[in-house]
Amino acid sequence: MDPEIRHLRAICAIADAGSVTRAAARLGVSQPALTGLLQRFERSLGGQLFERARTGVRPTPLGERALQRARLVLADIDSFAGDLTLAAGAGPAELHMGTAHMECVGTIVERVQAALSPVELTVQVDPSAISLAQSLAHHRSDFAVIGMSDDNEVPLSPDLAQRTILPRLPFFIALTSSHPLAARSEIDLADLADEAWISPPGADDGSLASLRAACRRAGFTPKIRYEAPSGGGRQLIQSGRAVQLVKPTSAGAEGMTIRRLTSDPLRGRLILAWRRSRLTEDQTEAIYLAVATSYTAHALRSPAYAPWWQAHPEVHPRTS
Repeated sequence: MDPEIRHLRAICAIADAGSVTRAAARLGVSQPALTGLLQRFERSLGGQLFERARTGVRPTPLGERALQRARLVLADIDSFAGDLTLAAGAGPAELHMGTAHMECVGTIVERVQAALSPVELTVQVDPSAISLAQSLAHHRSDFAVIGMSDDNEVPLSPDLAQRTILPRLPFFIALTSSHPLAARSEIDLADLADEAWISPPGADDGSLASLRAACRRAGFTPKIRYEAPSGGGRQLIQSGRAVQLVKPTSAGAEGMTIRRLTSDPLRGRLILAWRRSRLTEDQTEAIYLAVATSYTAHALRSPAYAPWWQAHPEVHPRTS
């Protein structure tokens, strides 16, 4: 059996997700179907591409070589339409960017605009991964930086290309600075069992379901008392009336403290997704580097995030 593009996309998705089940959700196929495709591809290559374990999968030496070649081939394929369009002199004068809501979004947009100049950039900032994915699928956006929860995958349209920027992101907790737990460097999720919670921003994309699942694993059901737009619950937190799950890039405010949750009970990832016909390979590489350098600089400046970031070099994106 000759390798096909679907085989290459499948093994890259499995490697990025670290799990066949999560990769199947990302690709919009069933887990048995993806497992069957992988097994047939492995038989055709004459060797195993992934080692299976209870916690997921990891590439074998053969798998590492296959992934290296697959990513090169897919990069060429994904940039094919965009490169031809620009070569014909019909490149877009304006590109629309979607991005998750992050404290460093201003720096990200600034660096992406500089990288794409003289193309004009318009931007949609949205905490919902579903909204960002739908904007791409319906051609309202050309590319997007999307935060995904590991517990609830948001499938992307199969005609989109994607690249992982950060394979693992923790979630932190925001609480009033006068809270007894605020004196700790990290907080056990179980110690928040009696707190009132603000629903996470972008709850329609599964973040609320992820919170509830994590709390159940910690032995309690969270009391969701408030719904507020991104940043709208700050006064509730400052006054001690509620706590809220936040991204690790959250800077906090006077009277509000951001702390890591022990053992990272909730995790996500950050990806770059784009419409293949709208961007060249050089443009996608420039966007990736702009986002990666902006995010890394912000993480290192954050008192709450920097210790976690420095302790996990395996998640750092390439910045040069």
